[in-house]
Amino acid sequence: MEAFFRTHAYLVEHTHVPVRRALMDEINWNDRLIGIKGTRGVGKTTFLLQYAKERYGVEDRQCLYINMNNFYFQGKGIAEFAGEFQAAGGKVLLIDQVFKQPDWSSELRKCHDLYPGLKIIFTGSSVMRLKEENPELNGLVKSYNLRGFSFREYLNLQTGNNFPSFALNEILQNHEHIVRSILPKVSPMEHIQNYIHHGFYPFFLEKRNFSENLLKTMNMMLEVDILLIKQIELKYLARIKKLLYLLAVGRPAAPNVSQLASAIHTSRATVMNYLKYLEDARLINMIYPTGEAFPKKPAKIMMHNTNLMYAIYPNKLERQDILETFFQNALWKDHKVNHGDKGCSFIIDGRLKFRISADEVKKRNSETIYARHNIEKGRDNQIPLWLFGFLY
Repeated sequence: MEAFFRTHAYLVEHTHVPVRRALMDEINWNDRLIGIKGTRGVGKTTFLLQYAKERYGVEDRQCLYINMNNFYFQGKGIAEFAGEFQAAGGKVLLIDQVFKQPDWSSELRKCHDLYPGLKIIFTGSSVMRLKEENPELNGLVKSYNLRGFSFREYLNLQTGNNFPSFALNEILQNHEHIVRSILPKVSPMEHIQNYIHHGFYPFFLEKRNFSENLLKTMNMMLEVDILLIKQIELKYLARIKKLLYLLAVGRPAAPNVSQLASAIHTSRATVMNYLKYLEDARLINMIYPTGEAFPKKPAKIMMHNTNLMYAIYPNKLERQDILETFFQNALWKDHKVNHGDKGCSFIIDGRLKFRISADEVKKRNSETIYARHNIEKGRDNQIPLWLFGFLY
């Protein structure tokens, strides 16, 4: 136990968080069992350590961070360790990469039943379906998603500002006033392209090649988050990788499932399952017509965020595809994004029609909202595209 406390103190002391994530204030920390899900690379470990630093400081032994990568947990279950921690005066156990422990969900259930005075906060992959696949935790765990940086968070980090986020309705109704409060302090257009290229994942802050780091992270998503959690045999990894590559190099469009099945030598049903796994891993987003959902074939498959587009196939990117990917990624957190009908790119929340464009649309429809890339401020139903990066 002492070794874990020493590691905890070192990690907390050396945790530097340049941008405080908005999720920190959205979570009800009074709950006894809290799950933080998120794709690999978005900063879940840092988030746990930030919580420990803010709430308990470095030396408070009531809080302890542990990582299931530690070989110690090959011989001891979570529940047994949690009991020892509580007996030593522990109140809050932070468990990183909980899915690395066999029977982790039943172990967490034991902790909940045996140690009512203990709070557990754990991180897991976005591929995990806490409620559907772990019925023993139903009604007990409160699950939250940690996303990559929004454009707002990236801008705050790069410029030293502290701009707040805005709800979609606020942006639609009051975008001209909001933009007037931002432009005197910073020019978003000077930063938007850098965000599109490398701003979503926090590891752009590290002094390493971003694209190589992202490619390595993407491979880990496939090899660990999909294969391990979904219990897929290693021999099928090459098929999933090829499927992702084929989706990335083609323009966002309705997938030809039969063609994809032939290309990776598998069945149509397996392709659809693989597409769902890739979406759960936050590598792609499947965009459906309003009222439709998986397991139906999507109207369009897009990369989850623009950074992925540049990492996989930077030589043949269309500007319109990049702009639409930025928009759907920004809206995806709290809104329903559906495929648009004639004259619009997306339908949001089943009612709002958006058209994403770089250039001015001469014949505008009063019922459509135009998200424009090449303007710093908008007017009426024309809104600068960058402002949708302030939704979280």
